[in-house]
Amino acid sequence: MRRRRDLPSVARGERVLAWAASPEGSATAATRDALYLPDREPPRLPWEEIATAEWDSDERVLRVVEIGTYGAPQPEHRVALVDPDRLLSLVRERVTASIVVQRHVPVRDRLAVRVLGRRAPAGSGAIAWFVEYDDGLDPADPAVAAVVDEALASARGDVGE
Repeated sequence: MRRRRDLPSVARGERVLAWAASPEGSATAATRDALYLPDREPPRLPWEEIATAEWDSDERVLRVVEIGTYGAPQPEHRVALVDPDRLLSLVRERVTASIVVQRHVPVRDRLAVRVLGRRAPAGSGAIAWFVEYDDGLDPADPAVAAVVDEALASARGDVGE
């Protein structure tokens, strides 16, 4: 049974908008500004730091992948949930709301980069810029770096930076 008292403590000024329990009873909760994951330390993960969040309906597991550093594995969290509908809707809406700009930029052959500008869905704070590279692209390659620099400059210009 879901009980409100089992919810995680959230940051000052935040309040839980949606949540779902695991089969064991731990809670995954969402606020306007972050997702709270029971297997993460600290449990608070701001929306703009989530690369992807996917629901596996067969396994009934929420898979959350954090934005990582190039060359390092991206932290991944898998949380089994019971009755997650409200939480999943909020996760989808908040992650999408954190994307200010997203561009797919061809580099060579079929390889490309994705340039993303993200900020807290509340709209406060600076835009954080990220580049995702297809496998086979080296960020240190001067030709790749030139494409990325141009794409970042264009995206920043489009949002008034």
